[in-house]
Amino acid sequence: MTFSAEDFAKALEAHDYDFQVGSTVRGTVISCDHDGATIDIGGKSAAFLPIREAAVKAIGSLEGVLEPGVEYTFQVIRDQDADGQVLLSIRRLLLKQLWEKLQTMAAEGTVLEVKVTGFNKGGVTVDVEGLRGFVPRSHLGRSYENLEEAVGQRLTVGFLEVNPGNNKLVMSARMAARSQVMGRLELGQLIEGTVASLKPFGAFVDFEGITGLLHIKQISKNYVESLPTVLKVGQPIKAVVVGLDPERNRISLSTKVLEKYPGEMLKEAEAVFADAENRLGDISRILAESEA
Repeated sequence: MTFSAEDFAKALEAHDYDFQVGSTVRGTVISCDHDGATIDIGGKSAAFLPIREAAVKAIGSLEGVLEPGVEYTFQVIRDQDADGQVLLSIRRLLLKQLWEKLQTMAAEGTVLEVKVTGFNKGGVTVDVEGLRGFVPRSHLGRSYENLEEAVGQRLTVGFLEVNPGNNKLVMSARMAARSQVMGRLELGQLIEGTVASLKPFGAFVDFEGITGLLHIKQISKNYVESLPTVLKVGQPIKAVVVGLDPERNRISLSTKVLEKYPGEMLKEAEAVFADAENRLGDISRILAESEA
């Protein structure tokens, strides 16, 4: 029995090609045009890859992205139409890989550099490897009179939320700064900062773009009856790092370990700060005194 070309064509037509939406297929690029590429995936008709589905970022040409005659992996985003043509995407596969990569980076506490692309009243938008991220105003790490000033600048950021289901990517420059500084801080280290705010339990001190807590019990070896009589908001201050908790992002500070006698901070705080470097002495002693 002979099998003619006509018989082969009929058999090909009768074959049921099942390219389900969401499935991945291998295909070879036949040709590239200004609006997309024609792909051979073994179907009755060649499949088509729209240019918008060729990369995560918007591109104007397929040159350097796809090469005719080369085989790639694609995702089916529309099954066969009346002409048997399937619609394909590389972008969907790349996005899935990118979200997984960002989730891993967030879990590991990784920081990265991004470019500010826009702004609104709540913060700025940034480009994260082609994805649109958002940095809330409170997490910019510095204040801007007009957020438009930030557009075009590069920020080092950490991750606040990575949610591929909602296409939500929230970043924090403040968190990144804290992580970097936390990584180089040591117990017993002297820091210079500014009193940012006063609370009943102590003072928050800003230094190197982050904040540490000077607990009221760590100000002096003597009892502090009224914090505003000792420290003022905006006042320059020197203190010693006596506690680091990276998991809870907490930095504990002390000035009482710099006192020559109990109550010196209450009477002559400026003298304590002026002579702080000379008073550091033995770190083990300082840390022991901070726990006392």
